[in-house]
Amino acid sequence: MASVENSVKTLEHCIVSPSSATHFTLPLTFFDLFWLRFHPVERIFFYSLHAPQSHPSFFFHNVVPKLKTSLSHTLQHFLPLAGNIVWPSDSPKPFIQFNPGDDGVSLVLAQCDDDECFNHALDYSPRDATESRALVPHLESSDSVASVISLQITLFPNKGFCIGISAHHAVLDGKSSTMFIKAWAYVCKSSKEESSSPTSLVPELEPFFERELIKDPIGSLEKVFIDNWLQIPSQLKDHFETSNGRSLKIMSTPIQNHSVRATFELTRGDLDKIKKRVLSKWESVAEEAKPIFTSSKPSTLSTFVISCAYVSVCIAKAFQEAEKVEKFVLGLNADCRARLEPPIPENYFGNCVVSHAADTQSKDFIKENGVVIVAKKIWNKVKMLDKGAFDGVDTYIPRLMSMLSEGVKVIGVAGSNRFGLYGTDFGWGRPAKVELTSVDRGLTIGLVDRKDGSSGVEVGLVLNEHVMDLFHEIFHSGLHYD
Repeated sequence: MASVENSVKTLEHCIVSPSSATHFTLPLTFFDLFWLRFHPVERIFFYSLHAPQSHPSFFFHNVVPKLKTSLSHTLQHFLPLAGNIVWPSDSPKPFIQFNPGDDGVSLVLAQCDDDECFNHALDYSPRDATESRALVPHLESSDSVASVISLQITLFPNKGFCIGISAHHAVLDGKSSTMFIKAWAYVCKSSKEESSSPTSLVPELEPFFERELIKDPIGSLEKVFIDNWLQIPSQLKDHFETSNGRSLKIMSTPIQNHSVRATFELTRGDLDKIKKRVLSKWESVAEEAKPIFTSSKPSTLSTFVISCAYVSVCIAKAFQEAEKVEKFVLGLNADCRARLEPPIPENYFGNCVVSHAADTQSKDFIKENGVVIVAKKIWNKVKMLDKGAFDGVDTYIPRLMSMLSEGVKVIGVAGSNRFGLYGTDFGWGRPAKVELTSVDRGLTIGLVDRKDGSSGVEVGLVLNEHVMDLFHEIFHSGLHYD
């Protein structure tokens, strides 16, 4: 099989604008500014197609026009996505701006002519991590302006197609980007061929933009996060093409050599087995440092807690064996929509997540009962966030930088098993696979709901090839242990 990169050919690059719109601006909140120069959220949705829909002539003359038209109609509801983040010299902070007639969403149309590429991409087994890059569009950014989203539609003749999306993290969190892609799918599937008028969205897909509901809990988080970005480029020079702090240039994080990408499944049965094991040892496994929040043993544990604990411990043990690394920390992102006072609507569009580290000791992950200890720490952190979601947020980035300088491996978590990404149907059926591509930007656990619609979870990872082999062995042997 030829490399995907060499097999994918760009056929067209166009700009899709909202069907009708006026000038629009939207401020960035402190939630947004935290992610200002962070790498984009990147996903790929793969869809199987039967003949003749998968024939190039039919696909580009019938399927693509419907995708383009529905995208234009959807952007009518999501105007910020068609604009840019700008940072004029006279503005103390950046903001989102849409100019009708000038702005729109970059859309690349491509074709992969290698007959094996589609089935290879759908395989969950390890493969070269760089292969997916040819299916995800580049997101433009410079010191003064940054695109909000870019899209790529790639046809695999006689097999299917995929939609790659790259979304700026300072405008969309995971829930917001999911809302947009589901809205686009809803409009595409619902639209009549002969209709040129936009389709109305169901209430849960109609974005809510009101920024005045977002209150800075300590009154200075905006300044804190802007100041962080003014300082970080000089501290992480390898990740920035410019040391200019007053910039919108996105961090550049290349994929490490010999990295492979794979997807692992945790079924409902797997999760129940791990949960039972953890709860049976909940009170007998001692912790070196008592959690700040304590409570009696829970009656159950969420899929999120169990998945993050089990996978992070497997990652840590693989790194310990391969590279003798012993210090780890787990970073978690918490949705604050329901945690704000008062709560804001679930369809709030923008970032509404805060980052925290689980209160683990650095060697908890590699202990004999590491899964139990880490699960307890994650569970306690979640309980604490319900009472004080913003405690320590202002110092999170400096603390993270300090840990990195001390050689601590930071394991991140992206995505969610609750987003229901496998329900994203544009009219040609459910996805054959959903990939959270941007986990290759760091040591990150990517969570997606399972393709079969069950209550399990798919875990996407990118690791060094040797570390991945060890992870695979540790992951599967742990599921068969009683």
